[in-house]
Amino acid sequence: MDQPPLVSIILAYRNTVEYLPECLDSILDQTYPHWELIAVNDRSVDGADALLAEYAAKDPRIRTFNSPGERLNPALQEGQKHIQGTLLNRMDSDDRMPADKLEAMVHAWQAVGQGHVIAGGTEHFRDDGEVGPGFKRYDAWLNRVAKDGRHLEEIYTECVIPSHCWMMHVDDFFSVGGFTDIYPEDYDLTFRIYRQGLTIVGIDKVLHHWRDRSERISRTWKEYQDNRYFDLKLRYFLPIDRDPNRPLVLWGAGRNGKDMARLLLAQGETFYWVCDNPNKIGHNVYGVILESLEAARDLEHPQILVVVASPDGKAAIRTQLAAWDKHVRKDFWFFA
Repeated sequence: MDQPPLVSIILAYRNTVEYLPECLDSILDQTYPHWELIAVNDRSVDGADALLAEYAAKDPRIRTFNSPGERLNPALQEGQKHIQGTLLNRMDSDDRMPADKLEAMVHAWQAVGQGHVIAGGTEHFRDDGEVGPGFKRYDAWLNRVAKDGRHLEEIYTECVIPSHCWMMHVDDFFSVGGFTDIYPEDYDLTFRIYRQGLTIVGIDKVLHHWRDRSERISRTWKEYQDNRYFDLKLRYFLPIDRDPNRPLVLWGAGRNGKDMARLLLAQGETFYWVCDNPNKIGHNVYGVILESLEAARDLEHPQILVVVASPDGKAAIRTQLAAWDKHVRKDFWFFA
């Protein structure tokens, strides 16, 4: 019989000795035992490296390395040099795995094979109180995306593959370029998976427990401060999905609309700019005249970028688009 595939788990850690035992124990408790942990020290000074060494001395599946640089991406790049497994997963040192995470993801991958990426659901938690409403909404959205398999439809909204809740064949991982220098590293990897044409398969199950804490890098690093990531999104949208032979529409005239308009103009894109605010319609902003929504409705087969952020606004726009002709409806993306 074929041997079960070995799962390589890459874990970069930096000054998380307080959380590492819970994280490592959750890996040791996996119901799927065929894994290796590649733990890369990102210049910890709190004794985390010594703790990892203790765990590695007790379990040969754990191997430890030092990052040649500083910050997350160099550590991940070091980790990928040491992969020995067939399948790949990533883990953060302050999070924890449900006991059946690897088993569920391996089983799902085996059903489809190479060329597919498995993505599960997530749940944030805190040690010192309630998780904020923003993270709760993000969890709920991610879990709906995984349940309904809407990864490609929602890829420009937010990162549709949780950074620590995916599994793919190592050859597929390196075919998209592996870990690079670009931040946010999880969203960039997701776009490269999309560009490569790999199929994303969602699991309707929470397979990662994400710790929310004040020191997490998504709160403290400048690369993550503007979590709209418009520049990154356009970097992939324009070569992958933009058809220059079709009209482009920007929908929304608030802060998001203005920021996106500047980026589109910097890329040399010509576009129609529409909104439903009568106080803004007819105004000239950055050399573009704001028009009513009907301008988009009357275009032939446009591509529409929606940058309205509010949930109520998005729902109203979906209803509006559904009422229009099919050729208008099918090519629109939410960018916020």
